[in-house]
This record gives sequence, C-alpha cells and structure tokens, in this order.
Amino acid sequence: MRWRNRRQSGNMIDRRGSGGGMRMGGLRMGSGMRRGGGAGALVLVAIVVVALIMGIDPMTILDPQGAPRPVSTAGQDELRDFAAVVLADTEDVWEARFQAQGRDYTPVPIVLYTARTTSGCGLADSAIGPFYCPQDRRIYLDLGFFDQLERGLGAGGDFARAYVIGHEVGHHVQNLMGVLGAVQQRQAGLPESEANALSVRLELQADCLAGIWSHDAEQVLGVLEPGDIEEALGAASRIGDDALQQRGQGHVVPDSFTHGTSAQRMRWFRRGYDSGDITACDSFVAETL
Repeated sequence: MRWRNRRQSGNMIDRRGSGGGMRMGGLRMGSGMRRGGGAGALVLVAIVVVALIMGIDPMTILDPQGAPRPVSTAGQDELRDFAAVVLADTEDVWEARFQAQGRDYTPVPIVLYTARTTSGCGLADSAIGPFYCPQDRRIYLDLGFFDQLERGLGAGGDFARAYVIGHEVGHHVQNLMGVLGAVQQRQAGLPESEANALSVRLELQADCLAGIWSHDAEQVLGVLEPGDIEEALGAASRIGDDALQQRGQGHVVPDSFTHGTSAQRMRWFRRGYDSGDITACDSFVAETL
C-alpha cells in the first residue's frame, strides 16, 4: 500500500504511555457484540478465553516464544502514522459513498493506547485486540497488536494491518446505518448460540465493508499495490473462529463462533472487494455464509 507522505487523519487520539485507565465493568470477554463494544474482527476472544480457562497467559498462545516484545518507539510512531493514513483513506471513501446517497458521514476517531485504557464500552485491554465501541463511536487500538498479528498469527504486510482498521471502520459504518443497534436489539434475550449466529453475520458484513473500502482504495484512490489484497485475505484466514479455536484449544466449537470461519471471512471480504457494491454486503439475508 502506498501510504508514505500522504494525508493523515486528524481523528487520532493518542493515549500511549498514559498509564492506562481505571478498570470498569461492562466488558464481558468472549460474548462478542453483547459485551457492549461491538467487538471487531480481530478481537482474539477465542484465544484469550481458552487461555484463561486453562490458566495460561494468553500472550504465550499468541506467541509461543513468550509474551510479545514491544515494538520500538520508532516502529510505534511509524505504525501511528500508517494508521492515520489508512483512517484518512477510509474517511475519503466513506464520505464519498455516503454523499452519493444524500447522507453525511461522521468520521470515526481511533484511540491509540498502551496496555489498557477506558472506553465508552468499559475497559479497552490490549489482550482482546482492536474493537469498535458504538457507545462513544471510537475505535480502540493498541499498536502492539500489529506485532502480535504478524509474529503470533503469521499475518504480515501493511495491508493486513489496513484490513484490521478497515474492518473496525466497517463497524462504524454499520452503526451509522442503524445495523449495529438493530442487531443488539435482536440479540437481547436470545439463547447464546442464536445471538452468536447474529454476531457472525454482523462481523462478516464488516469484512465485506472492509472489502468495499479496499475496492475504492484501489479503483478511486489508486493506493493499493500488488499483493495487498492477498495480505488482507491472509489476515482474514488466520483470524477465523475455527482457526483461532484450533490454535488455542485443539478443536472447534461452531456454536460459540462470533466472527465466522476463516473461509467465510475471506469470502465476504472478497465479496465486497470484487463487487464494490454495498448491497452485496447484506449478510443478514444471505442463505449461505
């Protein structure tokens, strides 16, 4: 992805090194959307839950060599600049898309933090990965996650990281469109397996919206490079519920899926990218995911 020396979004809130926030209630790890935050695709719930049940530090699963080493300050600053450019590109794409429909797009800020901070949805903890909080309409991201994504999960490349951001922005788009709130209402009172099934459809739609953004980043902005889409698909393949559960516990439990399988996540990202048509992203009417 061609990102250097390009516009950076002004919607970056940098809390790195602030010492984290006071722990708050409300975040329920492992419950996906219903944990109050509209969890993002890369919230590594399966790994963390299994590790905690087994009494293992979750980071030792993400990185078999031990807890992940923090990236250098210089590396973190470069990742911050990268995230700011990607966020700016999402703003350009979604503002144009919304304006074409006669609507206004409200940009979403990204809150950068170290280890933990507070959010409108409760505690933002680096152990659960990036997520979008609909209560305060912000994305929360510990930049160290990108190091875990590459070294722990084997999903390297700048567009693998861009896919993460694009997916979380996809949740913001869902929120602006009223999809996020409607799904939360439908989930209320449902058995866990049925609520999880709705969460899967929500996450796959966010993957498709990330594909829509990637389509326009290539066709309209002209910033993609050869291999970028393959990097995004590689990330999607490594963060499917089946892949994470197999890695974390040696077997999969489909009823507990909240984000979709690797194949589904790849398919829905590709669906958005190939079509460039937002109507193709209605995962809630699809008979086959």
